[in-house]
Amino acid sequence: MMDVVEPNDSSLMRRYLVIGSRRFSNYWWASVIFLGASGFLLTGLSSYLGFNLLPFIKSESITFFPQGLVMCFYGILGFIFSSYLWLTVFWSVGGGFNEFNKKDGIVRIFRWGFPGKNRRIDLLYSIKDIEAIKVEIKEGINPSRTIYIRLRGKRDIPLTRIGQPLTLEEIETQAAELAKFLQVSLEMVS
Repeated sequence: MMDVVEPNDSSLMRRYLVIGSRRFSNYWWASVIFLGASGFLLTGLSSYLGFNLLPFIKSESITFFPQGLVMCFYGILGFIFSSYLWLTVFWSVGGGFNEFNKKDGIVRIFRWGFPGKNRRIDLLYSIKDIEAIKVEIKEGINPSRTIYIRLRGKRDIPLTRIGQPLTLEEIETQAAELAKFLQVSLEMVS
């Protein structure tokens, strides 16, 4: 979830790093999809050309129309999806940090987005506007465990990354630590 980066004076400032798209699962799936797409495309092209582009591809039993054509289509789609995953990893989409600075009285939530004019998502709030730290836990087929900051008159702002849910112990410890640091209440929602 969030790694704590302790500055020199940790009693006045806390910074939590958020990994974003640079997780092991994205590297894994981008690589697996790339290899699978390569296999499909080379098999489809081998059936069109009439000889094997790689020695372990046996394309003699595959006719180009319709099987080889479909394999080329799946290979191209796989390359597109793999490229998308690699670009999100390269751009570090969703990565950033949450900074709580008592000295300046601000909360800064920073994330990287997709390239363009809104690539930098940089939100600043006053610590005085924080009403509570909210922890939302949903169990079931698609579990989610998220820490939010609740601001006066505004919506809840998520602090945790999307993806692999944290253990109950980890999320409760981090939320309690943050609520204690900010001296606000802690709300649990199931």
